[in-house]
Amino acid sequence: MKFSPKKLAVTVALTAAGGAHAQTTVLEPMIVTAKPVIEEVEVDMFSSTSAVVTAEQIRDQNAVDLTAALRRTPGVQISRYNPVGAFGGDQGGAVFIRGMGVTRPGSEIKTYIDGLPLYMGLWGHPLLDLLPVNAMQSMTVYKSPQPQINGNNFASIDLHTKRATEEGVHGAMRFSAGKYHTRVQQAELAGSNGDLDFILAQGYATSDGHRKNADGELKNLFGRVGAQLNEHWAASFSGLYVDNESTDPGKEGDPEPDVAPEYNTQAFMLATTLSHEHGDWSGEFSLHHSSGEGNWYHQGGGDGDTLSDFTMSGLRWREQFSPWMDGTLVAGLDYDRVSGEAHFNRDDPTRRAHLDAPTFKLWSPYVGLSHLFMLNDEWMLSPSIGVRYYDHNEFDAQTAPYAGLSLMSDSLTLFVNASQGVNYPGLEAPTLATAIPPLADSWKQLEAEELDHLEAGAKFALTTTTQIDLSVFKDKVKNRYVFAFPPQVSSPQFINFGDYSMRGVELSISQTLPAGWSLFGGLTLLDPDIDNLPYTPERAVTAGLNGQVGPFRLAMDAQHQSEVWALTRKRASGDVNGEKVSGFTVANMRVSYPLSPLGQDGEVFVAVENLFDREYAYRPGYPMPGRWAQIGLSASF
Repeated sequence: MKFSPKKLAVTVALTAAGGAHAQTTVLEPMIVTAKPVIEEVEVDMFSSTSAVVTAEQIRDQNAVDLTAALRRTPGVQISRYNPVGAFGGDQGGAVFIRGMGVTRPGSEIKTYIDGLPLYMGLWGHPLLDLLPVNAMQSMTVYKSPQPQINGNNFASIDLHTKRATEEGVHGAMRFSAGKYHTRVQQAELAGSNGDLDFILAQGYATSDGHRKNADGELKNLFGRVGAQLNEHWAASFSGLYVDNESTDPGKEGDPEPDVAPEYNTQAFMLATTLSHEHGDWSGEFSLHHSSGEGNWYHQGGGDGDTLSDFTMSGLRWREQFSPWMDGTLVAGLDYDRVSGEAHFNRDDPTRRAHLDAPTFKLWSPYVGLSHLFMLNDEWMLSPSIGVRYYDHNEFDAQTAPYAGLSLMSDSLTLFVNASQGVNYPGLEAPTLATAIPPLADSWKQLEAEELDHLEAGAKFALTTTTQIDLSVFKDKVKNRYVFAFPPQVSSPQFINFGDYSMRGVELSISQTLPAGWSLFGGLTLLDPDIDNLPYTPERAVTAGLNGQVGPFRLAMDAQHQSEVWALTRKRASGDVNGEKVSGFTVANMRVSYPLSPLGQDGEVFVAVENLFDREYAYRPGYPMPGRWAQIGLSASF
């Protein structure tokens, strides 16, 4: 789509507002082919970039969990053991973004639902099974610190739940079954009547896995009710429940344990939101509460069971308005409160421990200002600046400035942005101190980890059917925290130690082809300045192709990555990664045939994973499945 400068300015403002009502326009019926892999690379009014993946891409990749839905996003790598489910207790369920998220416990990456945090609060890192994809309209991957969006991270993933968009009551269901006794069932019911709307979504997935003890089971339920209170104000209430199980198949060739390790997760999340829109002034206020658990059973080495509970609550308040013509001011306040407890039920009773974790509280106000200069009929210039402030109840206060500059025309956007990321130690620090008593209370002397981010790039509409996105970035990580023992330090303690840099390039091309076909290609190059940084392939390529062949709809995607160091990096000082996994290329395909008696979205489909039966793994000794398939049926009303 091609915009005039004035239309582009309005589009930027509406996108940033995140709550503007769209006018309904009646269009002629047309066949729309969803874009493969990702919907688009967005550049916001602060010149920050993000990758958007919609429900259509999730469907075309036949993704039943978040790990599968993210696997083709440029700049993102994953680790997993099983076809269904993410083993959160070790290396079997993790996501990495441009070399970030490689630390366990704790993580530089945080996950959100509708802008509200949901992750393993006690250990400070995402548990991907807590985030179902079947209730989501889209998900946005922020590959850098973006203080104008959220804080206390170096990168983030935000899932956006579905909404009722049409008057009346509508529903959809999907069933599939395939190899390894894999079964998937998803259903949703949505309705709108005047000023009221609702949606109820439910999902279930299970598989025995391709190896013994590679089984997983996912169950989730989501509901939301919304009301337009008057011309300017709206309110909503939502709830999410998830209950999951995943098993560790163990390293191939190792002796089989009497009982295989399991990692089971459960969580419940409630949120209520009040939003308003008064012309160019819009805002939103949300309260949230979540509680959950991640229980690691039957660990080896005498570690027995580790039972972890967490509770998270807080608020999000954001306002946006125009203090003058072509100026936009964004201001907000985040508050997060997290607590939890851990039971280390080791096989040796003398080594057992219990922790009632302290409560961490973080206040985080922020403000940002952007202005749009119309240089002439063809070009616009948009500078921006802002800052986020952090006030933690246990650690020193921090500030995180950010700034950007975009030069825009109908066909070309050139941008540069700089930001600072702040990532505080989470409850994993006192939890580790309980598991390792000599560390005692030394975690209290820690400082926040920091990241200096610089990125420049371009969005270029080569033609009306060709979009090219290019980013060049450099990240400098400082103050990473670890624990150390003599002789490295005078006494056992936590300490902020070491730094490293990451340079990289991302290039993607989206091409609309004749007859409704669509092509996507993405290239990511990463160059860290330290050895053995895990899950940072020197080269990663993603590709996708969607289109129609007669009545059949075809969606193909592929991923290639060079060899990588494996296993997440522990908090122990001097810990390095000594194992690699080989590079691999994997392709998948989904073919569907419409069935009009089953409704507008009715279809029968076949999805084939690892189409060319390649051998590959995300962890040494943990081979992923060869070629396998599912057949399914979708219906709607």
